[in-house]
Amino acid sequence: MDIIDEITRSHREIKESGETKTLLLTRHFDADTKDVWDACTTAERISRWLQPITGDLRLGGSFQIEGNASGEVLRCEPPSLLTVSWMYGGPPASEVEVRLSAADGGTRFELRHTAVPPPDMWTQFGPGAVGIGWDLSLLGLSLHLSGGVLPDHDHMHETEEGREFITRSSQAWGETFLAAGATAEQAAAATAASTAFYAPSGE
Repeated sequence: MDIIDEITRSHREIKESGETKTLLLTRHFDADTKDVWDACTTAERISRWLQPITGDLRLGGSFQIEGNASGEVLRCEPPSLLTVSWMYGGPPASEVEVRLSAADGGTRFELRHTAVPPPDMWTQFGPGAVGIGWDLSLLGLSLHLSGGVLPDHDHMHETEEGREFITRSSQAWGETFLAAGATAEQAAAATAASTAFYAPSGE
């Protein structure tokens, strides 16, 4: 699998309502909906494409992703709808929703991440602060579902292919930011900041 090609497989949108921002990622997986659901809701499989996860993965239960977010399962309607609260780095919590549906012999995957980001963070990084992380996560899920070799997310930026993936992801979110109403200067600055954060130079 060409992991750079994975960037173009996702459709990205930003929806804004006052200070609330929603990032939407939509893509197709060549896998059965029940298989995608199992990969997104079973601790053993989540640990294989994302990070190790602990907790009670059922409605009302809480979870902790190693080195990442914690939260609570708010809605769980197998095999089509999962909503969780998402706490990363302190309150307030945001919300992540995943919707799955059968389409074209595989699965239509929709991810919505809704949050009220700190204004200075949104100004500096735009949607790339969160969007690049989700692109990396969905790359892992895609490779997991297709039997590919999973990337080491912690060291992606140390490889030429990894840096190119991060750069293209950042550019894609910059274009999405521009389409959502940001100025060309705002989008360019946010793209540069997000790229530098995920793929710092000099390493």
